[in-house]
Amino acid sequence: MALTINQYLTQSRAASITRLVIGLVTALAVTLSLFWLMQYLIETADRTLNDDGAGNLVDFVRVKRDEAIERRQLKPKKPPPPDSPPPQPPTPQLDNLNPDAQKVAISAVPVETDIEMTGGFSLGVGEGDYLPIVKVAPIYPNRALTRGIEGFCVVQYTVTRQGTIKDPIVVESQCTSSLFHRASINAALKFKYKPRIMDGEAVEVPGVQNKFTYEITE
Repeated sequence: MALTINQYLTQSRAASITRLVIGLVTALAVTLSLFWLMQYLIETADRTLNDDGAGNLVDFVRVKRDEAIERRQLKPKKPPPPDSPPPQPPTPQLDNLNPDAQKVAISAVPVETDIEMTGGFSLGVGEGDYLPIVKVAPIYPNRALTRGIEGFCVVQYTVTRQGTIKDPIVVESQCTSSLFHRASINAALKFKYKPRIMDGEAVEVPGVQNKFTYEITE
């Protein structure tokens, strides 16, 4: 039984050595074949590139474009000749004047100078009612503009003897929104008036009112 196992191990070892030798020989052959194939491909590729690229070079020369700009000189047009002046009228002859000719009587045109004006204005000497000279439009408040609020506001003030404005107040019952108060008063303070003249002296006019209308226009 021991001899049989030894023989079996000997045969197995011999078979392993044989397979190893055959594998080494086969690997060596495959390696040499691959080296030869790579060398062949390299030589063939170099020869193909040398043959194909021999006559494919293109030589070109860039020609600089002439960028000179020719400017046309426009000559001004000749103005048309002036029209000939009209002939002068003949000189009147003064030799045949008759000094005894009848004179033409022309009556004066009737003109009425009486002017009647109403509304508190007076054209007497040194008298006259107040007149607006400068009126400034108010600036639309941003809060009312963004909310789309429209309306009006009445401001009451006093016209001074210098034609300026003092003591402006808002008439609450005649103002649609409190958003218009400040803008209306600021605009009224910029008004200028011709002061009221009585007996040759300027006087103040209290209780003057002005209505400011606020409308959004597109």
